[in-house]
Amino acid sequence: MVSVDTTEIPGLLVVHLDLHGDNRGWFKENWQRSKMTALGLPDFGPVQNNVSFNADAGTIRGIHAEPWDKFVSVAAGRAFGAWVDLREGESFGRTFWIELNPETAVFVPRGVANSFQVLEDRTAYSYLVNAHWRADATYTNVNLLDPALAIPWPAEIAEMSEKDKGHPLLADVTPMPAKQTVVIGANGQLGRAMRKARPDLTFYDRSTVDLADPSTLDAVPWDDVQTIINAAAYTNVDGAETPEGRRDAWAVNVTGVAALARIAIERGLTLVNVSSDYVFDGTVEEHPTDEPLSPLGVYGQTKAAGEAVTSTVPRHYIVRTSWVIGDGKNFVETMRRLARDGVSPSVVDDQIGRLTHADDLAAGILRLLDDRAPFGVHHVTGPGEPRSWADIAREVFAEEGRDPGDVTGVSTEEYAAGKPTAPRPRHSALLLP
Repeated sequence: MVSVDTTEIPGLLVVHLDLHGDNRGWFKENWQRSKMTALGLPDFGPVQNNVSFNADAGTIRGIHAEPWDKFVSVAAGRAFGAWVDLREGESFGRTFWIELNPETAVFVPRGVANSFQVLEDRTAYSYLVNAHWRADATYTNVNLLDPALAIPWPAEIAEMSEKDKGHPLLADVTPMPAKQTVVIGANGQLGRAMRKARPDLTFYDRSTVDLADPSTLDAVPWDDVQTIINAAAYTNVDGAETPEGRRDAWAVNVTGVAALARIAIERGLTLVNVSSDYVFDGTVEEHPTDEPLSPLGVYGQTKAAGEAVTSTVPRHYIVRTSWVIGDGKNFVETMRRLARDGVSPSVVDDQIGRLTHADDLAAGILRLLDDRAPFGVHHVTGPGEPRSWADIAREVFAEEGRDPGDVTGVSTEEYAAGKPTAPRPRHSALLLP
């Protein structure tokens, strides 16, 4: 029966395989996705199988940390395997070793350095990897014979490459950094909030990556990425109803998201896509995550289509939010300006929802990732009871020392009279956990 053991190195797993033998030889399932993922192995998506044939016992290879995951085993013969954690973090420098035979395999996560010494002539060492080999890949290496590692190589060294002899000692190794989380749309309200919360992430603004032109995604070094947070969107709700705006909204919110989804699927990445209360028609007071989508206008239709595209990614988060305010032009800032300028505005009082500060939205997205929340749809909005736009405007006026009564509540129809406006949901509140 297949079983899995953990080791002192986080993520490095020893797999005990079933070997079925008879007078002809033996057979084994070296990698069986459904069985092994059920036992806790990562669904790491191997794309290439390599075999290292070693003619003489005592041959030694390593120690190499590669920018991809590996699943190593022996197809014939025996080997002594040794691993060193060369990733950034508290486990840097930890070691583990074990003898490998056809009944034993090891899952080696990215950044954990791999090495082996064959114990029998004509040993075939096999390994699956989840990225295609490329000449420009950056390896992090450490010397096989570094006394600080204290690896008990069991046999006299018969063959060792000059390159392996020249690898640095552990004390001189620069750790391999973790894969990146990239944020698309760095200059928007959410993008700025994400940068404030996590400046260590990698940010791309529209000058480098523009979802209206998916070819610009080639500027991202995807081999170094683990998670994509899409904070970019076309958000001009009324403008989306015009011929030009309709094309732009579909280009950014759907075609651009589809390009991100393809990249995420091909590379096994996590995709976070931010959606909107506008995917609903507003006929219920609070919208649950599983409510069927029913957008009223073009903007909502593009966000709904973007959700459908995002849902095809195995590792995805659709984060619905509402009425976002942050660093930049937004409703609250407009009301503050009007209050200070002595204006008494008319504000819609029959659209009900919750304000969401961009800082809170950023924190909610990061919490989903840090907590490894279940993939799927999540609602992240501001707290409290739903209110109308007019209620919020009156609160802002009071904060600015103006009489809240200076804000006049009007219906959506009254406000939209004579203006080119998009249909909007009357109830925008999203049901929160």
